[in-house]
Amino acid sequence: MRSSIRSILVLPLGILLSAPFALGVEAQATPSDGDLPVRLVAEPDRLSVRVGEAVPFSVRALNAAGDEVEVELLLRGSRAGVAVDDGMAFGLDVGEHSIVAAVLPPVGVAMDDPPTLTIPVEVTWPAIQEVTVTPVEGQLYAGTHVRYEARGVHSDESLRPNPRVQWSTSDPALASVDRFGRVIALQEGTVRIIAEVEGVRGEREERIEPFPAARIQVQAERELARTGDVLELRSQALDEAGGEIPDLPIRWSYTWVPHDSIVEPGAAAVVKDDRFVAQFPGTYTLWAQAGPATGFTTVEVESRQVVQRLEVLGQGRVSHRRTSDFWVFEGMDGRDYAVTGTWGSDGFTYFWDVTDPTNHILVDSLQVDARTVNDVKVSPDGRYAALTREGASDRRNGVVIIDMADPANPVLATEYDEGLTGGVHNAYPMNDYLYVLSAGEKYLIVDMQDIYNPRTVSEVNLPGSRIHDVWVHDGIAYSAEWRTGVVMTDVGNGRWGGSPENPVVVTTYPLPGGNTHAVFPYYQESTGRFYIFAGDEVIGRSGFALEGGNNRAPYDPDVPGSGTPRNTAGYIHIVDFTDPENPKKVARYHVPEYGTHNIWVEDDILYQAYYEGGLRLVDVSGLLMGNLYTQDREIAVFKPNDPIGYVANAPTTWSAMPFKGNIFLSDANSGLWAVQLQPRGELVP
Repeated sequence: MRSSIRSILVLPLGILLSAPFALGVEAQATPSDGDLPVRLVAEPDRLSVRVGEAVPFSVRALNAAGDEVEVELLLRGSRAGVAVDDGMAFGLDVGEHSIVAAVLPPVGVAMDDPPTLTIPVEVTWPAIQEVTVTPVEGQLYAGTHVRYEARGVHSDESLRPNPRVQWSTSDPALASVDRFGRVIALQEGTVRIIAEVEGVRGEREERIEPFPAARIQVQAERELARTGDVLELRSQALDEAGGEIPDLPIRWSYTWVPHDSIVEPGAAAVVKDDRFVAQFPGTYTLWAQAGPATGFTTVEVESRQVVQRLEVLGQGRVSHRRTSDFWVFEGMDGRDYAVTGTWGSDGFTYFWDVTDPTNHILVDSLQVDARTVNDVKVSPDGRYAALTREGASDRRNGVVIIDMADPANPVLATEYDEGLTGGVHNAYPMNDYLYVLSAGEKYLIVDMQDIYNPRTVSEVNLPGSRIHDVWVHDGIAYSAEWRTGVVMTDVGNGRWGGSPENPVVVTTYPLPGGNTHAVFPYYQESTGRFYIFAGDEVIGRSGFALEGGNNRAPYDPDVPGSGTPRNTAGYIHIVDFTDPENPKKVARYHVPEYGTHNIWVEDDILYQAYYEGGLRLVDVSGLLMGNLYTQDREIAVFKPNDPIGYVANAPTTWSAMPFKGNIFLSDANSGLWAVQLQPRGELVP
């Protein structure tokens, strides 16, 4: 009988986790000592799969006599290249990858060297079926230039990212084109713009008209701004009679004089899509140009000056274990409490009274069967807490539900593991429903009206997509799904017909790098914009000038080099989801030498846990554009150094959360902290 392959993708757990893997678990009879497997055989023994497609494969375990035996198998696909699920291999990224299979020894059976097998996997692109050519901006007039875009469409209607295009025109005397698709109109006439991708040709016929403009008028939204302010720009191309020419392709540029020439950078601003944002103070002249016509306006930009001080209020020190996630809330008894999890620390969770944020009182602790309690959250009504488990001894991880009716005396309500046996990394509780990840493969929607008898009502699962985080706002679930990016699902909003019992996926939006790890939805009242803040997680800094160490253990005098915290990378992507069916990335927050973790946004302030970069508060008011880090938008930075931490003086900030005028944060090496933002004073040089 062929072994069933049930494989669930486990996502990275942050700074303290080793390489991710896929774990397949199915109950099997324990073999006798004479019937233990000695080798694995894959059929086929190497795979070829296209991106976005799946192919079947199987792995058999054989004993010394060559007979097949039933065992549990652990399967791991290359994180970036191939995923495995239910006996299928999903192509994620082009290249040579592999799937590793290993025997998982039965409980109580010792195996000195469990057999393993590496299955080579070649992932290729689907064939290009069609090439479309479209102008990105404006009409072609003699003397102007317009960028064109070529899209390579596969047979399954998916798009080839960054296709290699060979550009040409039908008549170089009328128009030329460079290798980036920028067409230069030389003289009046009809010409075809041609793009070829992998032998498939697409073209578009265009009419080049005589240049019609006599002048260009330019206006900025205002003449005085601060660094980071996004100004709307307006340009009008006018003919000799003063009539407007609406489709003239206008180019923006700027010149500037810095307020302090000593710190003059090479790039000081961004001007794009009729918007301008400055990173440094100075006087900026904004130029609009099309053919021989130009126009300009001038803007004065001052320093943003949003820096404030942070005062440390208190610490709930945890130095003997590594702290993971936390949640702070008002209990049903009217007092304030916090719950903190632990990573790789025998399944401990701590419960704190933080009514006085200067005096964190440990009121209780709970140990569950797990290696890690990774995520902890409390329902909005304070009725229950959800603790996620990974590394349970019986591999039936699931989520632990805690009755919080008496927050100072939490009671275990139930351990719920239906469909959650492969490790649970994150969960998001609402009052009546819990959205809980299943081994990085999908998330379940669980009815929590009776916390002692929860029941699963539906699930959201994108085949071949790995998930790390989910957050629910206004009946919409936003999930962070690595290479897939941000996935928006109607789970009760109703606009797309969704409900908790019938979720409807609305939009998927991939982000650069494919490391989408955490999401936070935020409605900005001042502009009416709806933003998604999506964070990368990149463990290690291979290829960076600052690589740093990867040793995560506390200091041990007998181990040279121990006590060095792991270095991370990645940043926050800011996506405008105001039109949820047409989202657009508009900005980022990128501190180059550190990596991001969990996110919170409230009252136009981003509270960003930036791992070894500490807690960072960022002004996210108004329209957002460019890199907020270089725009004087940082309000405050706090690094929770602790000389007797799990790793001494090694900030590794996991999460942050504003609460009742204070800010709470958890740090992997030092526990729970409370800080307070002080009123803004005079800026001191």
